[in-house]
Amino acid sequence: MTKVFVLNGWASSKEAWSLCRFGRERVFSYVEQLDGLPEKVIAAEDDVVLVGWSMGGSSALRLALKWPEKIRGLVLVAATPRMMQDTQDGWRGMSERRLAALKKGLLMTGGGGIFGPPEGKPNPYLVDDEANLDRGLEYLVDTDLRRALREASELRAKGNRVWIFQSEHDGVVRPENAAFLAEVFCGSKVEMVPGVEHALPIFIPEKIDTAVQEALS
Repeated sequence: MTKVFVLNGWASSKEAWSLCRFGRERVFSYVEQLDGLPEKVIAAEDDVVLVGWSMGGSSALRLALKWPEKIRGLVLVAATPRMMQDTQDGWRGMSERRLAALKKGLLMTGGGGIFGPPEGKPNPYLVDDEANLDRGLEYLVDTDLRRALREASELRAKGNRVWIFQSEHDGVVRPENAAFLAEVFCGSKVEMVPGVEHALPIFIPEKIDTAVQEALS
């Protein structure tokens, strides 16, 4: 039986997925991802769908690179293979200063995040131990999956089993990420979402539900 695993974003709570109705085995927190728990769980599975938001999207890509034979589908929500800007090749991403500002905003707002809790929506963010927050930021600074994705022919061949959702006005993950992923996963389904920010799971839950259902079919 195919199992669905969700990989949450940095400093994100399980409430981020409370509006989504698709069935899932579990939601892995960003700390669990840093501790390698998804690898231990997925190693024992044969057929999985990975749903990853933000940093969790990066984790989903990393897991898919490791076990392309296990992946039935990928639902990538504001996902990034590379969070940080790269002046050498012109990659538009975050500066370390901007990343530090996200952490400061999260702490100052008591878990509201730098954008504040969206009105009428569950709060997708949480206040966590500062050491954990820093570990997550270190992961984001160090991770660059672009080359591995370009070279992973077995994974790229699964492009028609990949769904990509990206906000047109995301202040955290640039829209260029979706363009890169669409190029890597030829045949993927891409939707650019207008008028909302980074926390897509609470803004487009029905679309994510549909993508997961299609991935399971």
